Amino acid sequence: MDFLKTVTGKVIGGLVSLAVVAGGISWWRMDDVTKQAILTNAGRIASWAGIVLLVPWATFFIVGWAAKFEKNMAGGVLVFVYTALEAVLLGGLFHWAFHTPAAWTAFAVGTLLAAVYNLLACDWLAEKME
Repeated sequence: MDFLKTVTGKVIGGLVSLAVVAGGISWWRMDDVTKQAILTNAGRIASWAGIVLLVPWATFFIVGWAAKFEKNMAGGVLVFVYTALEAVLLGGLFHWAFHTPAAWTAFAVGTLLAAVYNLLACDWLAEKME
């Protein structure tokens, strides 16, 4: 069954189109200071995400070294250190200015996502180095 030909597909397509148009109008009507703040924060988040994605691969030799211990504790400490450093970097990029519960929640979710990614990437690298 072709999804876009169904009623559900058409409704979802219409809602997505409406959201895109509303977002475009909102961006067009937004003042320059707000646009700059959004772009600055998006750039900070994108740069942090890029660093999170690269760290395990750039330090594959450390992952291999930890894998040689054949202990879960060594891998756990490595993942914890990576995640802690990335959390500190994320906080530093925003000058630790988390004044609302939503900001703290976003920080916590970002840190948890980094931890899960670090765990999966380090585990995969350790398997390939055996």
